[in-house]
Amino acid sequence: MSRGRPYRIALNGYGRIGRCVLRALHERGGQDMQIVALNDLADQASVEYLTRFDSTHGRFPGEVRVDGDCLHINGHCVKVLCASTPEAVDWAALDIDLLLECSGQYTRRDEGARFVEAGVPRVLFSQPMANAEAVDATLVYGVNHHSLNPHARLISNASCTTNASVPVLHLLDRELGLEQVSITTIHSAMNDQPVIDAYHHADLRRTRSAFQSVIPVSTGLARGIERLLPELVGRVQAKAMRVPTVNVSALDITLQTRRDTSAEEVNRLLQQASESEYSGLLGYTELQHASCDFNHDPHSAIIDGSLTRVAGPRLVNLLVWFDNEWGFANRMLDVAQYWLQQLEGAAARD
Repeated sequence: MSRGRPYRIALNGYGRIGRCVLRALHERGGQDMQIVALNDLADQASVEYLTRFDSTHGRFPGEVRVDGDCLHINGHCVKVLCASTPEAVDWAALDIDLLLECSGQYTRRDEGARFVEAGVPRVLFSQPMANAEAVDATLVYGVNHHSLNPHARLISNASCTTNASVPVLHLLDRELGLEQVSITTIHSAMNDQPVIDAYHHADLRRTRSAFQSVIPVSTGLARGIERLLPELVGRVQAKAMRVPTVNVSALDITLQTRRDTSAEEVNRLLQQASESEYSGLLGYTELQHASCDFNHDPHSAIIDGSLTRVAGPRLVNLLVWFDNEWGFANRMLDVAQYWLQQLEGAAARD
């Protein structure tokens, strides 16, 4: 890894998260990371079109064009590859520092290791893995990213819902103590749902039209939270509903605390955290919002303090908004940057 150039990043998978990662890096304006290649099965014309025009986040704020095998972003060439397996790409020739795996297709350790065996130095996955052993670590930026071993090869960035919930639960467990947690995810529609009723290989409910119903779906959120916050093992339950919107989701969180509290105290703790230890990661508002107000919001989570309720006085209910695309894409970049900076620092000390 050279100090004389930006960190070189490649993307594997150029769907919703892959495209948001590329655009978020462009909009952040940082000069220390550069996407130099992307691998996706889409053709060049589609890659260009989907980069330039986005129904959720609007037109790309810069020049986008294709020339040969390059997707030019404001004159910078991103080499476009079209390989169906990790082994089909000459990763070493790309001289990358980090691969962001955004296809969601590789969830076991043996699957992720195929990239390393094919010449990738290290991989950050945009999905939670099949189990904790599938990666060297699962990170939620702002909570446990400081525990990262810079010499790790395989890291998971968890999920958008885990990134939204874990900072909130970590804070409230520390300050109030949590006996039990129940979460309902109210999630915008995703591309594993049909526009009109159609076959789904594993879930009967996902055969139903995404835009005609509120649809219960399975979720691994409880397992993901317990992986990050082992002190809560056995005390978290979760379910998920898909709703007919294209972006921005919410968590309805019910907590049983270990001591008496009030809505005012809970809001004060969360607002203070949004201005200090979780600044830039946790937002706080008491305005009368609807979900679309948080489209393109880079926070991991935004607390809606106007909807905080306490009964009992140990039963707490919260509503937490999050842009499930844009917020998560920004956390991918935060973890990527931190990882590479730590690796460079470790190399300088050796």
